Amino acid sequence: KIGGKGLFVKEIEDALLRKEVDLAVHSIKDVPAELPDGLILPVYPEREDPRDAFISCSYTSLGDLPAEAKIGTGSLRRSSQILNMRPDIQILPLRGNVDTRLNRLETGEMDAVILAAAGLNRLGLSGKITELIPADTLLPAIGQGALGLEIRKDDNKTLEILSFLNHRPTELAVRAERALLKRLEGGCQVPIAGFAVLEGASIILKGMVAELDGSLMIKDEIRGPEDRPEELGTALAERLLIKGADRILEGVYGNKTG
Repeated sequence: KIGGKGLFVKEIEDALLRKEVDLAVHSIKDVPAELPDGLILPVYPEREDPRDAFISCSYTSLGDLPAEAKIGTGSLRRSSQILNMRPDIQILPLRGNVDTRLNRLETGEMDAVILAAAGLNRLGLSGKITELIPADTLLPAIGQGALGLEIRKDDNKTLEILSFLNHRPTELAVRAERALLKRLEGGCQVPIAGFAVLEGASIILKGMVAELDGSLMIKDEIRGPEDRPEELGTALAERLLIKGADRILEGVYGNKTG
């Protein structure tokens, strides 16, 4: 509410450009598709679990929830996909850090909450996870579970130091996902999801755009050679737009994306 998810990313990027710091470590799903001039994201460490985690004190899985159950989430992407599957579910807004969110579940205010598995794993809270939701059921956010190391474009010394951390399959997958996001001009106000995996020498990329209430969901997937991640992301975005995602985005942003 005080500036969107890119606000803190921008502060760090400003420090990079002023040469106050030489390296920024980001959660990729928080980084806007367009980087400021002079900055690059050349290094992607191996991705954590990209899936969403279902957490409940009373129910074993998302499919086990009773009619009109209450789920807490702060993600439009998650809520739209859940409502598409289960229009009866009540979505309650969930904000704050992980402990705050888990505490709201434990008070009985909600039947379940959904959080990123990666964040729980990194905090040593994987034992709290009731179910890891398959990516085919709940398509992850662009870059979910991945970190990106951002540096100045001309800083070859820092790049040389960091390059050993790069995990090529993660890099290719995230580049494809971010190209999808860039073409869709996606922001926080619209449910967009994208998830890529490397299979042999091919990238398989899945994408989704949905209405906020889940009443309409546009999904598609594409496969192509690993050396063309950006082309694949852009091509899948075009297919989603042709299938009706353009109307969803126009309704949210009030302008055309094409």
